[in-house]
Amino acid sequence: MPSPNSDLLATYDQAFSGRSWHGAPLWGSLRGLTPDAALRRPAAGRHNVWELMLHCAYWKFEVRRRITGDGRMTFPRVGRNFPGLPAVPHLSEWKRDLALLKREHLLLRGVVQLLTSAQRVRRAGKSRFSVAETVIGVASHDLYHAGQVQLIRRLVG
Repeated sequence: MPSPNSDLLATYDQAFSGRSWHGAPLWGSLRGLTPDAALRRPAAGRHNVWELMLHCAYWKFEVRRRITGDGRMTFPRVGRNFPGLPAVPHLSEWKRDLALLKREHLLLRGVVQLLTSAQRVRRAGKSRFSVAETVIGVASHDLYHAGQVQLIRRLVG
């Protein structure tokens, strides 16, 4: 018998790393990037890929915090929404931040997997959206930024 959350998990996973008709998911859009490429900005004052990746990791964390209601949780990087880049960005920091994104994805996935039907329909924290709507929203967020990453990669080479 399939899990009551299997459709929600499938949507969440497909947007992050699954095969789909629309093109590369978020994880796939980051594949093969070097730290130098991830730091290139499409224009002055615009976000680079590294910043977008950390932004996605932060919002996976924030959705998990809202769903669990655990206000003691803290994001492992300084800053909210768009956490700061490392002072001296090297390959090791890029790999660390990629691992952070993947870890936040998996941690939220674990929470989603255990949701009851009642939890799926309740509000996510103080949001006006239900938990299920919020999970679909964070999947949509991944796809939105995957598209941005693809465009930035084309613009900055």
